[in-house]
Amino acid sequence: MNAKIANKSQARDIPHTVSERVRTFRNELQRRELTGFLVPHADEYQNEYLPPCAERLTWLTGFTGSAGTAIVLAHRAAIFVDGRYVLQVRKQVDSEVFEPHHSTEEPVTEWLKATLKSGHTLGYDPWLHSQQEIRQLRKACETVGAKLVACDTNPLDRVWTDRPLPPLNPVVPHEVQYAGVSSTEKREQLAEKLLTTGVDVAVITAPDSIAWLLNIRGKDVEHTPLPLSFALLHCDGTVGVFMDDRKVTPELQDHLDSPVSILSPDSISGVLDQLGREHKRVQYDPKRSASWIAARLSNAGATIVEDDDPCILPKARKNSVEIAGARAAHQRDGVAVCQFLAWLTREGLNGHVTELAAQDFLDARRGAQAGWRDLSFPTISAAGPHGAIVHYRASEATNCRLESGMVYLVDSGGQYIDGTTDITRTIAIGTPKAEYRDRYTRVLKGHIALATAKFPKGTTGSQLDILARRPLWEVGLDYDHGTGHGVGSYLGVHEGPQRISKVASSVALEPGMIVSDEPGFYLAGEYGIRIENLIVVLPGKKVHGSDREFLAFETLTLVPYDRMLIDSELLTSREREWVNAYHARVRATHMPLVDPDTASWLDMATVPLV
Repeated sequence: MNAKIANKSQARDIPHTVSERVRTFRNELQRRELTGFLVPHADEYQNEYLPPCAERLTWLTGFTGSAGTAIVLAHRAAIFVDGRYVLQVRKQVDSEVFEPHHSTEEPVTEWLKATLKSGHTLGYDPWLHSQQEIRQLRKACETVGAKLVACDTNPLDRVWTDRPLPPLNPVVPHEVQYAGVSSTEKREQLAEKLLTTGVDVAVITAPDSIAWLLNIRGKDVEHTPLPLSFALLHCDGTVGVFMDDRKVTPELQDHLDSPVSILSPDSISGVLDQLGREHKRVQYDPKRSASWIAARLSNAGATIVEDDDPCILPKARKNSVEIAGARAAHQRDGVAVCQFLAWLTREGLNGHVTELAAQDFLDARRGAQAGWRDLSFPTISAAGPHGAIVHYRASEATNCRLESGMVYLVDSGGQYIDGTTDITRTIAIGTPKAEYRDRYTRVLKGHIALATAKFPKGTTGSQLDILARRPLWEVGLDYDHGTGHGVGSYLGVHEGPQRISKVASSVALEPGMIVSDEPGFYLAGEYGIRIENLIVVLPGKKVHGSDREFLAFETLTLVPYDRMLIDSELLTSREREWVNAYHARVRATHMPLVDPDTASWLDMATVPLV
């Protein structure tokens, strides 16, 4: 974390342990006459990945995952996480202070209804929750006669006395040779849609949407090139961006034309109030934008038109230049991962390779590739039982050696100027057990089933999810995370609205959307298996006699699977043919580009299955 402190005069008496922090926080809640308070993993932009100054949940609880919510009451506290983090939360959080809960099996709203009493007041920061969340939370509170109260200032910020300052990193242009479409064209197209729906202005609160709309990138969030900011897109195509002018570089000033103006972040209240006084119709996304904004507009007299962020679907539908960039980025990324796997094959059994050493070697290979800008997330380097922790992070305290008989899971990715990558491979260290080969092959079968799916236009990811799970379901197994998430173009490694998951979705997969294909299987305390490629939706081949349009996937990731873990007898002939064709494509793509040692490994790793 940044060592600078937001308020140096309060730097003394800093509570260090979780129990001390919770006790200090409860004193502040009592002072404000609040029964309790909600602490989500969120910032005012509703980001998944946060700058250090917004890591309130981590500071209070010790939990470092990318999703979760804590609730602190006078004599009880709880933390809620999804299936990715059920093991991690128990390792990181003191269960005597915070009761851990699975957010799907026991949602926050159900816990509140069972815990709060009539007359209780539950506080929240309206900058850290969307309008949709607040509606659900308020309904749960009202069910038992409790009140949900918006706080003008966050009480946790008062006790977090060594809180880092907000980031002030430079914002730079993202050239049209990588973006594919100019910012002017994007603004004009979206403004025309606002006009046709009778909307005067759209509030855009997602930094990745602003980055896409204006063809800019920033460095305010680790591993994700976001310029933290808000924006207003007017129906005449002009844009006002609320951004600290210390982030504005000369390059950026030259890049942004006159219809785009930089406004002080402190002016947002007054600008929203002015929209209200002028009785403007303002488009607001209730699922992705802070509830504070809706309240401010409504109180000022604006008419709120609830609809999706206007950038979210166009951003997800990658254009031909972005798709070509993704292919190129994955080719270079694949070379780096193949270099790493070749090294791991040579060194993995010598007893000296640790999780951190493997992570460092892979990160270095990736960083040497042309166009590399950053990792797309911290590398997950997980040996043996650590692989069962879905978002495990190796540290000096947990770092273990790779040993014969283990399976090793590595989930990693890169931010390249022309694309974002995300790949997971599971590798046998030595001779694998029959159980590992069975589970791996079932995961691979589901992975292939999704990659080869052909589906009618209008199909959602939730309709395809079963394809990846069926081989596991057939023997009573499953995994507790989604099968696929959207991926940006030199933006977020997790990008909506598309996804492949059990959770029902109304968002259809469309040509140009990039998603991950990552089924897995995990046995707590023993091992974890996951196989992940990125795939892009493209128009399918026309079928004679078909009366509708079909879509299909193209696999972007180019790295061999571990043949040692594949039980060919569990694969159908078509599945074996698919793996062999994929491996032939990987070999043909990378062989001219790799060093002799990697070429030798690649030749061995892509021998056809029989």
